[in-house]
Amino acid sequence: MTEKIKNEPQNIDNDFVLVSRDAKAAEVIDTPKYSYWGSVAKTFFSSKVTIFMLILMVAILLMSFIQPLFSGYNLMDVSGVNNFGARYNWPSAKYWFGTDADGKSLFDAIWAGAKTSVSIGFIASLITTVIGVIVGAIWGVSKSIDRLMLEIYNVISNVPMLLIIIVLSYTFGNGFWNLIFAMTCTSWLGTAYFIRVQVMIMRDREYNIASRTLGTPTRRMIFRNILPYLTSVIVTQVSQLLPSFISYEVFLSFLGVGLSQSVPSLGRLISQYSPYMTSYPYLFWLPVLVLALITVSLYIVGQNLADASDPRTHM
Repeated sequence: MTEKIKNEPQNIDNDFVLVSRDAKAAEVIDTPKYSYWGSVAKTFFSSKVTIFMLILMVAILLMSFIQPLFSGYNLMDVSGVNNFGARYNWPSAKYWFGTDADGKSLFDAIWAGAKTSVSIGFIASLITTVIGVIVGAIWGVSKSIDRLMLEIYNVISNVPMLLIIIVLSYTFGNGFWNLIFAMTCTSWLGTAYFIRVQVMIMRDREYNIASRTLGTPTRRMIFRNILPYLTSVIVTQVSQLLPSFISYEVFLSFLGVGLSQSVPSLGRLISQYSPYMTSYPYLFWLPVLVLALITVSLYIVGQNLADASDPRTHM
């Protein structure tokens, strides 16, 4: 056996090949490429519940803004009140959500009302978030402004927001934009205070202290060093504002405050059809069901998007 091994030819020179060395390639760190928004999308769409709620939310929003364009629904139209065959029809293949005392289709009424309620919620949330984030960011880095804004916040925050909205609605009168002004007049202050706390936490971190020491302008430090790290916090705030503003509109319309009598909304429909809760329950419960689907889907999608936008969930 030993003699056989000794007699085999030794081709050691052919077993090794000299390769060239690339100095630049040796310095490359071999790690997966990280994309923030790509990781946000991957985390967000990893949940089946989130995908289902997102599809439901998009479907409701599309119905709310597209269906009224074709239905031509008018809340003040009573032309079918004398047509007894069209009144109080229960949900069927012809009338999907049934008809009311005036012979109007509840299906058309609900989506026309949802368009108004959702529009108010989105516009009020956008105004509140933009003003609140800008003011809160400046509030959190400026000690002189902090003293003034704290006094204003302590006074206004002790007054119930709903009371402020009702008083302003009565003062300026009913109307779409009047209601939005009443909602956003002081609501931005709560968002600003929330952002102020987050900014104060971020501003004292080492890299911000070093940046301020090197003479970085305050505006650049706010929009480059602080706010990009608060994306998940801002999204969380928006996800809470949207359902709350829709709920405010529904409650005020139920009381007959805020919108004009000719403007349909989910709150006005719920108020109008509440006497029929026992005799014709579909008139009351279907608008309530659509309202619940809107608020729940918006909240769940918003909260999951806030969680996905937190870089700590990308590990």
